[in-house]
Amino acid sequence: MQTQLNLPTILLVEDNKDDYEAAVRSFKEAHLDNPVHWCKSGRDALDYLSKKGKYADDSTVARPALVLLDLNMPGIDGRKALGVIKQDEDLKVIPVVILTTSADERDIDQCYALGASTYIQKPVSFEGLVEAVSRIKEYWFGIALLPGS
Repeated sequence: MQTQLNLPTILLVEDNKDDYEAAVRSFKEAHLDNPVHWCKSGRDALDYLSKKGKYADDSTVARPALVLLDLNMPGIDGRKALGVIKQDEDLKVIPVVILTTSADERDIDQCYALGASTYIQKPVSFEGLVEAVSRIKEYWFGIALLPGS
């Protein structure tokens, strides 16, 4: 059995503290034990992924195996961050799962066109979120072969 030390990191990009805390609780409930790094904005996520800004000299920055990305954030939103990630030769191989409240067909189409790996509408209930996280865990860390693994 893997320990948390050798489990791949998940980058959670979410500006809402309550949604972040619900996600972390759902990870625990679903036994998704991977380390999670929280970025509160698209700009913060891009700096983290590129080891720039406050992350430039941070030896604890771990390349994530998976990015969970909210769309609706101030500043650089999830759409813009997704576009930058998928245009970057080094970063574009990292799977990006959109996890957002939007079910707008234009958002869905745009995200897939930009290179999103999966688009998931955030469930409204905590139980629904746990189920979604369980499926994310099963697929991305059970079935899928991730880059660098």
